[in-house]
Order: sequence, then structure tokens, then C-alpha cells
Amino acid sequence: MTHVFHRQLRTEMPVATGGEGVYLIDSTGKRYLDASGGAAVSCLGHGDPDVIAAVKAQLDQLAFAHTGFFTSQPAEDLADFLIEHGPDGTAAVYFVSGGSEAVEAALKMARQYFIEIGEPGRTKFIARRQSYHGNTLGALSVGGNVWRREPFKELLTDASHIAPCYAYRHRRDDESEAEYGRRVADELDAEIERLGPENVCAFIAETVGGATAGVLPPVTGYFQRIREICDKHGVLLILDEVMCGMGRTGTLFACEQDGIAPDLSCVAKGLGAGYQPIGATLVNARVFSAFKEGSGFFQHGHTYMGHPSACAGSLAVQTKIRDTGLLDRVKERGEQLVDKLHERFGNHPNIGDIRGRGLFRGIEIVADRATKAPLDPALKVHAKVKAHAMDLGLICYPGGGTVDGAEGDHILLAPPFIISEDELDELVQKLGDAVDAALMEAGV
Repeated sequence: MTHVFHRQLRTEMPVATGGEGVYLIDSTGKRYLDASGGAAVSCLGHGDPDVIAAVKAQLDQLAFAHTGFFTSQPAEDLADFLIEHGPDGTAAVYFVSGGSEAVEAALKMARQYFIEIGEPGRTKFIARRQSYHGNTLGALSVGGNVWRREPFKELLTDASHIAPCYAYRHRRDDESEAEYGRRVADELDAEIERLGPENVCAFIAETVGGATAGVLPPVTGYFQRIREICDKHGVLLILDEVMCGMGRTGTLFACEQDGIAPDLSCVAKGLGAGYQPIGATLVNARVFSAFKEGSGFFQHGHTYMGHPSACAGSLAVQTKIRDTGLLDRVKERGEQLVDKLHERFGNHPNIGDIRGRGLFRGIEIVADRATKAPLDPALKVHAKVKAHAMDLGLICYPGGGTVDGAEGDHILLAPPFIISEDELDELVQKLGDAVDAALMEAGV
């Protein structure tokens, strides 16, 4: 009997005992191909000797020093790396222990920024429906994941939510992608005007939508229009790249492919690749200068922020990605993966859409491919896919409520950057078998 308070209390969890490349191994010796990197975390796979050595070496030298008293060389070095390779204008990095903390810090930074520059009336945040920004109360407040918000909605602060950039479902037949992108982006302009620009603090969005809607890449021009609108009204732009950033889409930051730079960026997951818990909020020069030249103090903090071994491990991860050309490999393997997915599912009557960038891909499961009608939520097809995949030795990341928080099923794929083409074949073969078994079990 376990005394761990697991997320799922009626499910007996296998015990993970080892990892080797793209595989995790349980206590029975069964191997699982990690096709989602957990939750888009394990970008270097499992058991990387260089990263492990970097963490061990740092522990031998210094395990912990509280950032209220000291900085550490690994934190300084990792910050330098992120500034060098980050979005244009990035001037400072605030380290935390994960993605929710990174978003929470960004929200507080945005609010305090306007206090620092003498605009304290800006208190409103705008986000998108079908978004997910983390599990802290602030992150849940701006998030659009209905299921995760529901038990805590009375505790959440008020935030506005506009439409996601979800071309598969929301682009009209008479619209080009550019026209659709402009239309949906202009919802932000209208919402800022409705609230009053003098009251709006920031707009937050996932550059490529992640877990809630199953990998939603923006159409070309969408984020350029979003950037224009934010600039027009003096509103900060926060990009959440906790899941899609740090090389997952083929560039270190996903927004590089959209030709924009945010005011604040949130990263985690692939930053440390799971070898240590870490996240970060990257801040541009304008925002950072307001703090430094104003109060000189950010009224926020965590005990384990800037943890030396986490920063050392993360720097080893990022250095290896850079020095071994893994970003180019993400692009190459991403194209191979999408080709294999289309070969397996392209004519499948229950696969409506295959989408994404790089090694960040989503598959939307539907009841009817022609009408895009979602499956009955009561069937819980996404949960059945996960169970069958685990039985087959495959870890993937299915989710429900894809369409509107209630209806819709999807599968998110985010395999390690080191995956081989043969391992992609194994991934797609097992995924196809799991999907077919789940649909058969559901009577579809």
C-alpha cells in the first residue's frame, strides 16, 4: 500500500526504476518509449551522462545557497546563456522551480512594472480560452482550462479570455489563414478597448498551445498582429513557452518562428530536461529597467529559486543541445514524424487533424472526419488511448475537452530530441494500435 498522495488515487502506478535514451523502465523490467517526454520535459531523454555528471559535480562543490544572501556561478552562467540566445531585447532572467512558478512570477512582474512606472490602474489580464498556464492560483486565473479551473473558480481572480488561434475548427471556408489570423487577433484589440486600455496590464498566450487543446500552432502573422495591438495600447505581452519552448519546435524559443519578441517569456520543462526541477521568467530591458531604476526590488520569491545544481544541470542540457546540433535534428525528425503520422492516420475515419511544429505534434480524434464532430465525452477515448498505450509500452499525453473544455479528444506527442527514425517507426506503430484499440473498446 502506498502512502504517496498520487494524482490518481484509484490507479496502481508502475514504479519507474531506470531510464535509457528514449525509454523508461519499470520495476518489472518493462520498457516504455517516452513519446511525450513525460509532459514535454525529457528533451534529452533519460540517463544522459554529461548532464548527470554536471549535476554531481555541482553537488560536490555547493548544494544550496539561498538567493536572499548569495548568487551562484551556475545561475550566472545559465542566465548569460539565455540572454545570449533568448528573444531580442531580453535583459534578465528570474529563476524558479517550474512552469507554474514562472508564469506566476511573470504575472506579478507585469503588475509591479506598472506600479513602478506610475500606472497603478493597470490590473486586468487577458488570456485565451483553451489555454493552460499552470496550477498556481494566479496561473489558473489566466488559464482557460475549464476542467482544472472548476474546483477552484471561487478562489480565482478575474481575467478576460478571448478565442484561441485554432484554425482547424474556427477558420471559415471563405477566409485565408492570414485573414483568419487577423480576425482572431483583433479580438484582443476589442477586449482591451472594452476594458479600457488604461486598466489592462498584460496579454498572456502560449506561443504554440499545449496540453489543453493538443498543440495549436498559430497561423502566419497572428502573433505579429498581437504584438502590434499590445504596443498600441501599452500592454505587456507575456509568452508562455513552458511546454513549447527550449527547442521543442525546432528553434530555441518558439516565438523565433513568428518573428516577434515578448516583454516576458516563461520557460521550464525542456530547460532542464527533467534532470532537476527548474523554470525561468525572461524579462526584456524595458521591464527590467523599470524595476532596477525604480524600487530596486521585486516583491516575490521562492526558497529554491536559482538552485545551483538545477542551474548547472540545465546549462549542461542547453549546451549539449547547442553543441550537438540538436535543433536541426528536431526539425528533421519533426518532418519525419509528421510524415509517418499522415501515413498511419491520414485516411483514418476518426483522425480529424494532425498539427504542430518540430517534435511537438498533436492529433485530434473525432467522431466524424467530414463534419469534425467530436466524440461523446462520456466515452473518455483519450483516457482509453493512454491505458492501451501504456500496455503496449508507449507513453503519450492524451487529453480531453479539446474543443471547448468539455468535448473533444487529442493526443500530444513530444518525444526526446535524440529519437532515431527507427524509434519514430515504433512510436507511430504503437500509437496506431493504441488508438484503434481505444476506439474499438469505446464502440466507435
